[in-house]
Amino acid sequence: MWGSRAKLAMPSKDKALPGRTERMRVPAAHFVNRRPLTAPFPAGLETAMFGLGCFWGAERKFWEAPGVFTTAVGYAAGFTPNPTYEEVCSGLTGHNEVVLVVFDPKRISYDGILKGFWESHDPTQGMRQGNDVGTQYRSGIYVYTSEQRRRAEASRDAYQSLLAKAGYGPITTEILEAPEFYYAEDYHQQYLAKNPGGYCGLGGTGVACPTGLAEAASRGAS
Repeated sequence: MWGSRAKLAMPSKDKALPGRTERMRVPAAHFVNRRPLTAPFPAGLETAMFGLGCFWGAERKFWEAPGVFTTAVGYAAGFTPNPTYEEVCSGLTGHNEVVLVVFDPKRISYDGILKGFWESHDPTQGMRQGNDVGTQYRSGIYVYTSEQRRRAEASRDAYQSLLAKAGYGPITTEILEAPEFYYAEDYHQQYLAKNPGGYCGLGGTGVACPTGLAEAASRGAS
């Protein structure tokens, strides 16, 4: 999941690869829970999207969480339409490796999803995650609603205080309106379930993120 072609600077839109109009073929069902990978999803579910390094290990973190209905890996927040994995790894698409998370808010809150996000990686590393270096490994939260943005920003600010006390630098996580999600190739979907001994470079900071951090931060600012 690393490579000598990995880039540390985002390409400009006019320098990005052109991509294609054809969409990636997507498996009919999640390899682990056999639920659909594509919409429409059952009523009452919500969607979230995150980038936190190599999407192989990142996806497993989310599909194992109680209350998560389904997950899928893909590419987002770049310029190239319908990119391939090789193109994303070239650093010439601007895309991040991301996980789409569909969850039941009656069983797990968005704050609970955020807790898993923050604790599963080091959000202070910029365009890398451990030994994985490149723009596709950056930390990102891609929000679908104003409420998701509020909670994401509040949890970031509160978690920053905890990280600083533990000796970490500034959080580099980008928080953007959810861009188009391009599904990754079939072999990447639920990769670590298909390949139990496969590579997982994900590692957290060891700093716990309490559930409800966003609410605590909001109360502190009021």
